[in-house]
Amino acid sequence: MTAIDLRPVRVSISPARRLTQLLAGLVLYGASMAMMTRARLGLDPWDVLHEGITKRTGLTFGTVVGIASVAVLLLWIPLRQRPGLGTVLNVLVISVVVDLVRAMLPDQQVLGWRITLLIAGILLNAVATAVYVGARLGPGPRDGLMTGLAARTGWSVRLVRTGIEVTALAAGWLLGGTVGVGTILYALAIGPLTQALLPHVAWRESR
Repeated sequence: MTAIDLRPVRVSISPARRLTQLLAGLVLYGASMAMMTRARLGLDPWDVLHEGITKRTGLTFGTVVGIASVAVLLLWIPLRQRPGLGTVLNVLVISVVVDLVRAMLPDQQVLGWRITLLIAGILLNAVATAVYVGARLGPGPRDGLMTGLAARTGWSVRLVRTGIEVTALAAGWLLGGTVGVGTILYALAIGPLTQALLPHVAWRESR
């Protein structure tokens, strides 16, 4: 798993522009999740868990994403992590957008379209991740859990992230979530793609 380079390349001059970037990134992220779920060729570890819970409960995918995000935020309390504006908006925006896009985008039956949706979804997910992380207005719930555990245990972020995602993947698979070629492709591609894109959209505070 490739570490993400967070070194900034631009000077922040407008909080409004950073907020706009954050919202754009979160909307794109929700759309990319919807695209990958409709491809039905395998999901990223957390979405395997979300889909598994959706199948077991009958709740919408976005509702499960929101509930799971709140549950993860509760785990921040003993880790003494503090949410930012981006953290709160992450929960609200993504859970709403993923359901809206899924409603407009039916399941695909033709394999060629499913492959197209998967690849486009992964690429869009990388762009979205770089855009919303680059706004630097607070980590997402799962990112905060990862960094908080790493700080508390002294383990590397890579090791903690791997442990969390393997756990989510295993639990989701047992619940009936979709594991497939898309899961592998996402794991291999998302780190390098996000790392390549992030320096072009990350902000830093002016001094």
